[in-house]
Amino acid sequence: MTRTRKPVGRIAFVGAGPGDPGLLTRRAHDALVDADQVIYDRGVPESLLAVVRAEASDDAEFTPAEGAPGDVAKVLISAARSGLNAVHLVAGDPFGHDSVVKEVQAVARTAAHFEVVPGVGQAEGVATYAGVPLPGVRTAADVEDVSALDFEALATAVGRGSLALAVDAGDLAAVRDGLLAAGVDGTTGVGVTGDGTGETQYTTTSTVDSFVAAALGFTGRVVLTVGVGVGQRDKLSWWENRPLYGWKVLVPRTKEQAGAMSARLRAYGAIPCEVPTIAVEPPRTPAQMERAVKGLVDGRYAWVIFTSVNAVRAVWEKFAEHGLDARHFGGVKIACIGEATADAVRAFGIQPELIPAGEQSSEGLLAEFSPHDEILDPVGRVLLPRADIATETLAAGLTERGWEVDDVTAYRTVRAAPPPAEIRDAIKSGGFDAVLFTSSSTVRNLVGIAGKPHARTVVAVIGPKTAETATEFGLRVDVQPPHASVPDLVEALAAYAVELREKLAAMPAKQRRGSKVQGPTALRFR
Repeated sequence: MTRTRKPVGRIAFVGAGPGDPGLLTRRAHDALVDADQVIYDRGVPESLLAVVRAEASDDAEFTPAEGAPGDVAKVLISAARSGLNAVHLVAGDPFGHDSVVKEVQAVARTAAHFEVVPGVGQAEGVATYAGVPLPGVRTAADVEDVSALDFEALATAVGRGSLALAVDAGDLAAVRDGLLAAGVDGTTGVGVTGDGTGETQYTTTSTVDSFVAAALGFTGRVVLTVGVGVGQRDKLSWWENRPLYGWKVLVPRTKEQAGAMSARLRAYGAIPCEVPTIAVEPPRTPAQMERAVKGLVDGRYAWVIFTSVNAVRAVWEKFAEHGLDARHFGGVKIACIGEATADAVRAFGIQPELIPAGEQSSEGLLAEFSPHDEILDPVGRVLLPRADIATETLAAGLTERGWEVDDVTAYRTVRAAPPPAEIRDAIKSGGFDAVLFTSSSTVRNLVGIAGKPHARTVVAVIGPKTAETATEFGLRVDVQPPHASVPDLVEALAAYAVELREKLAAMPAKQRRGSKVQGPTALRFR
């Protein structure tokens, strides 16, 4: 009788780094994606856990670490013996925690396969994000037990260079007392950073004498930086100095489209809130699109004009239904409004012939679209696949230029369900610093399902048509990029924020202190 061997699982101790999901190493990412069971420490931020959960297997189980090191090790070993891949996810670097070292020692005494995946240490990583270099003799440590610190050694490090410690906020007073008792000058510069590498990271600078009071209100884990490096923070701080840092930005788009815009906003330091206002659905009757696809294959059209990414997606989905591909566009010229739409076409291996160089709108395209010439254009028909609520401007302009236009409903846009009450309240009360509108329908639908944004909310629109609609609804348009694309829209908002920050810096200190609005919204001057 042949006995089937039970599969053997693996154990990985994975360093999550200081909190920013982007600082996970590739090896850490791979271990987490392959995990069947993830045990995580309380120091791992929920924002990072959310990213890990989204990319992990649907069957992966996530549980907080509980008990002594031996208890955690037993859970990991049991999972491995059951054929599961188990991960202990810890903040910073695994070997920066004495408890994790003990767990690794316990696992090493068994036959279980294990690995230790390094992570960026909390103290050193957050110091870098805070713009505090650690030159000369330096010490960087993730501290679990403040009473075990060698303050004499820390004082030496401060005297000859810099120091960075990750500690609980409740231990700051003990660290201050220990440094002063060890002879550290009370006027030495100190930085305290909360929510290190997170969306709301905040650093306060003071001195050894005063940093406990300066950090009043900080909770959880904080990073303390001490020494000469703190004085360079004004020039080297980058994370908290990004153009949109701390701005809460409303992103009213379809669920599928919001992700790319949110990623760009985060790169500039914003905190995006995605609110689906539009749902895209197939047309009620597919006959028009069926005829259009057949006409493309049969050479009925000289041009196809795409006005949105959704139109591109709708046509290619219909192509896929019939087993067609980009080769069936042979001989047909393609025009696109906007770079995002053009990129969607390029993704299918086709280079558009026409993208307006000036205004990215129907009018901009018409200004560059040649009139029909019976000799140069033996085929005089244009396919215009669009939304059911699209305006007639483009079709009418093409007709005036002598083209026959098949204006086809490629998809329908319907209003999404209202967002939760707290988001509706934030929209109306000024809880968002900015809102980005990418179409007239996003304006109409947001107002319809959630109400008008507050007057102090910065309104950014992608193009002139969207600006007209926003104005019709009584909104003041603050930002409009020269070209209608998501990257340009976010870039324009970032430039606007920089301009406002410079205005704030130029204001007299008394006037600045008298401003009623604080935080990112203090940059607005009406």
